[in-house]
Amino acid sequence: MAKGIKYIVIVGDGMADYPVESLNGKTPLMVAKTPHMDWLAKHGSVGLVRTVPDGFNPGSEIANLSIFGYDPLKYYTGRGPLEAASLGVTLKKDDLAFRCNLVTLKAEGSKVIMEDFAAGHPSDSEAHEIIVDLNRAIGTEEIQFYSGVSYRHLMVMRNGASIGSDIERIELTPPHDIIGQEITPFLPKEDGPGRRILTLMNESQQFLKGHPVNLERKAKGLRPANSIWLWGQGRAPQMLTLKERFGIDGYVISAVHLIKGIGILAGLEVLPVPGITGYFDTNYEGKGEYGLRGLEERDFVYIHVEAPDEAGHMGDPLLKIEAIESFDKKVVGTILKGIHRFERVRLMVLPDHPTPLSVRTHTSDPVPFVIYSTDRFETGNPDAAFDEVFAQKSGLFLERGFELIERFLTS
Repeated sequence: MAKGIKYIVIVGDGMADYPVESLNGKTPLMVAKTPHMDWLAKHGSVGLVRTVPDGFNPGSEIANLSIFGYDPLKYYTGRGPLEAASLGVTLKKDDLAFRCNLVTLKAEGSKVIMEDFAAGHPSDSEAHEIIVDLNRAIGTEEIQFYSGVSYRHLMVMRNGASIGSDIERIELTPPHDIIGQEITPFLPKEDGPGRRILTLMNESQQFLKGHPVNLERKAKGLRPANSIWLWGQGRAPQMLTLKERFGIDGYVISAVHLIKGIGILAGLEVLPVPGITGYFDTNYEGKGEYGLRGLEERDFVYIHVEAPDEAGHMGDPLLKIEAIESFDKKVVGTILKGIHRFERVRLMVLPDHPTPLSVRTHTSDPVPFVIYSTDRFETGNPDAAFDEVFAQKSGLFLERGFELIERFLTS
């Protein structure tokens, strides 16, 4: 890593997409007004990178591990442990951590449908009350629930080895992958190692149907958090920090515990930003402004914005375009306007994975990236743009996504 350079990575979660018929066969990135990312494309290096290796579920945990420079084949043990790191929950050797979503299930005849993987996005205070009460009701010394933000929480199974290693290996489906679908095919089997998981989910439904927060939400016409959904289980990973690998200290900025957890395990410090939510009402400008402040103290900042991913899960093209434009103007634009205060800056912008509107969940397709250095100004292609099509035409492709960070930091 070169001395005296400030490094910024800005991730627009789920920005990449497929061509959309209602957008005249263009992707949201192609339609959105993104003058700042397009400027970077004209004066930097554009390419494609595969952030999700073959055989992995295309989750944000896999994609962001890759972007941080960690090979998922070596370092991924489950999503739960990454979020545990963010919440400050210490995992012992035999503990299993699970991602615990608050969800809304809907009965349609004899079927139960995953109506909303985010339970209508309850406020942090509503969710905290629910999780605290849930832990009192069905938690034990072995089963413990921890409050996160909105619909994203944590369940830890202490001494998971005593229950059997098979529970670590059962396949539990992320709820955002089955929006609008019947849940039965995706539930653990009653006669298998996942019986304990199924029992906890059923117990949560009995408890949550009469919870005061849900009664109040229903009275307001809001979706209730009427079940938990457990997934992403695993044990604590062992990771070398970025300082040990590259000699850099830095910050991570995100409203999402998963991203903060990866950053913490990578040796970064979480930089709190007022008003960030992981949703469309997040403080975009604040992420850019605090990112610049972070660079005044340290050499590396990783900024993550969740909003485009949320729009992709909702299948709403206009919301996704709006989220991308806010990301470009208020985050990337704020950074570009402020980097003049530093002598040398290297900036990378990319999605972590696609969240196509047509499927409303993540896919493993390669994503575009752009790297720009203030000391390597390139006139480049005047027609360059930051989108999937131009990135594919660039001819630059990285198959092993975890190698991108080394290219960014050392080339």
